[in-house]
Amino acid sequence: MLFGLDGVEVGLIILFLCLFGGILSGFPVAFAIGGAGVISFGIIAALDSAGILIHQAIDTSSQAYRDLVATGMHPDKISIFRNPDLPRVAESVFPGGWETALDRNVSFIVNRMNERVFAGQSIETLLAVLMFVMMGITLERSKIANDLLTTMARVFGPLPGGLAVSIVVVGAFLAASTGIVGATVVTMGLLALPTMLRNNYSPELATGVIAASGTLGQIIPPSIVIVLLGTLAGDLYSTAQEARANTAGCSDALTYLGEPAVVSVGTLFQAALLPGIMLALLYALYAFGYALLNPEKAPAVEMGASNQEPITKGEAFGWFLGAPIALIGGAILLGQVGLIGSQDVTVSSYSNVTQSASLRTNVSEQCQASMIELHGQEAWDSALEEQAAIDAAGGASQSQRLNDEEIAAAKEAKIATAAPIGTGVAVILVMMGLVLVMGRGISPSSDSRPLLIGAVGLILAILIDMFLISPVSSPGVTFVLMAGPLAIAFYGCKAAAARLAKNELIRVVFPPLVLIVAVLGSILGGITNPTPAAALGAGGAIMLAAYRKLQDENKSGKVVIWSTFAILICILIGVNFDLRITQETVSFETWVAFAFAKLTYLYAFFGLLYGCWVLFAGGVLTPVVRETAKVTSMVFTILIGSQLLNLVVISFGGEHYIQQFLKSFDNEFTVFLIVMLVLFFLGFVLDFLEIIYIVIPIVGPVIYGGSFDPKWVTIMVAVNLQTSFLTPPFGFALFYLRGVAPKEVTTGHIYRGILPFVLIQVGGLALLWFFPTIVTIIPDLIPN
Repeated sequence: MLFGLDGVEVGLIILFLCLFGGILSGFPVAFAIGGAGVISFGIIAALDSAGILIHQAIDTSSQAYRDLVATGMHPDKISIFRNPDLPRVAESVFPGGWETALDRNVSFIVNRMNERVFAGQSIETLLAVLMFVMMGITLERSKIANDLLTTMARVFGPLPGGLAVSIVVVGAFLAASTGIVGATVVTMGLLALPTMLRNNYSPELATGVIAASGTLGQIIPPSIVIVLLGTLAGDLYSTAQEARANTAGCSDALTYLGEPAVVSVGTLFQAALLPGIMLALLYALYAFGYALLNPEKAPAVEMGASNQEPITKGEAFGWFLGAPIALIGGAILLGQVGLIGSQDVTVSSYSNVTQSASLRTNVSEQCQASMIELHGQEAWDSALEEQAAIDAAGGASQSQRLNDEEIAAAKEAKIATAAPIGTGVAVILVMMGLVLVMGRGISPSSDSRPLLIGAVGLILAILIDMFLISPVSSPGVTFVLMAGPLAIAFYGCKAAAARLAKNELIRVVFPPLVLIVAVLGSILGGITNPTPAAALGAGGAIMLAAYRKLQDENKSGKVVIWSTFAILICILIGVNFDLRITQETVSFETWVAFAFAKLTYLYAFFGLLYGCWVLFAGGVLTPVVRETAKVTSMVFTILIGSQLLNLVVISFGGEHYIQQFLKSFDNEFTVFLIVMLVLFFLGFVLDFLEIIYIVIPIVGPVIYGGSFDPKWVTIMVAVNLQTSFLTPPFGFALFYLRGVAPKEVTTGHIYRGILPFVLIQVGGLALLWFFPTIVTIIPDLIPN
């Protein structure tokens, strides 16, 4: 044994020294990781061949080991940490020789590249990284962040600490639109820090709030950290729970848990939303409280009016709060009483399968005991009663094909219970109503007749949908009947939109807000997965940036606007008409709808190409594409290098050794706390990419293999990494800010300014630790 250490321990030390040495050498990290794996494997193999590295493994042939297994202890729970008195046997760290390990590593690396990089399910999710990066860089390079900062400063500036609060708001906006920490911190440091210092803001508060708000991109979706963690979490959780079920004596995780052991990136986005908003609110509350206690260090600043027409408090309250609440609340109330709801009358040709028991009861005695321990005796007894009732009714039956009379009866029942107003129509009318009331509120002195005409159109649309359109009306008839009222409503909305466009706050905030809502809404609502949503975000960012560029050049942006409407029309046609090409018979109205959908699609595609040309001609697209290629290439190169490094750890038993150490603790919370502390300190020297792809695969089988909710585990890891990147003296966000801060701002200012926000982060972690429902409540409310 070398220096009295186990051979595996020496191998881990060599590997981490090579890794840190490669990173600190200044060599590109993406290649340093793979190089560290190759070099460390060569060193460990040489020492092993020389007989220097000896691993003291438990002698599984000893009587003491057999006696321990005979007591009922599972072999996976026996380790040198939990049972140090068991007889040992000395063996090489490469039992089959380093040549065999090298051969296995080469074949494994090829398989893993195929599974995780070039093919398999995870590649589709990883493609979302590319498009989210492009979305963020496009918005950052198009000066939209500058507009947001200026506008928010005018809104919040007159409040105590208003500039700091505006930084938090913009940081949350940029986090939801970019997800790139470095770009957000640098952008806000360049734009906002000089302004705050000129207005006598404390350097500590200014630097602290900028650095902290910039890291919100780590947690607020669509976060690249969440995307990358999610691609690993799904595999780790399902594999770990299968192993847990086998240890418990059950056939699979579904039997043991009573639910599928799956977790998706979309679900993690839902879980991350509330913690991200909570942290942003805590930042803003601290900034406001600091200003109240130290008014001279965070003074109120009048940055100029953001609205061209002054309005009274009563008008603001009525049109911007009262009327929207009445519209949305009224729609919800009508939905509760059944006037608004689904008008879908589609009937399945097959009957439903008889409902199964909440838990599988046909299991072995060992599995039964494990399931009772996990779920409780009451849940098990309830499952037994459910299964007995099913058996008494003849058992679980297969679905049966319905005859024509049964299908007709089921359809008639659906028609009779359908709501008078469809959900989709109600959503469109509420949105148009919001535009009308806000258009009235933004300019009360303007002529109200166009808005009243629009309101009349909305009322007519409601009446027509209630009395002239039935659930069985064809989409063509529905379109013809609704075209007139919606055209009248659109006339009013056009006048309202023209008034809204004159307001700086709405003009600047509304476009990126719509883009964020479209991207996140499609993911959080379960409409699509992150990859198509990321494509929507990247395309939307290009068109938004192109419109911004055309406005700067005093050119018309009508092509971009009409392209946006073309996308909306295309979506509406696709939702209301059956455009599948596999239909046996196609009606005339479907042919017309298909033609319109094709035309709108082509025009939208033309608008996207036009937007790309505008950005290219303006010198924006080229750096955006170059930066996107650089960032995504780094991500995928780190992914490949980290797979090589992980295989080296596995080849000499390092992964198994670390997992045995963690499993030696009986308390799950203790194990998770140790992992969180290790990740926190590793965050000082490793970027999130290295931690996700090197460390998480090693500790993942342990932290995802217990009883903790995988969504909670993942979000806790993400917030922990965010905290680490803020903590002096090694926080990455602090180095980003130091690089763009003026000379009068010292490193001491940055360190002192960030400490309160680190304490807020620790407090946020504590809240998530003691109240995990903060993470799980939104995924539980939204169906997946």
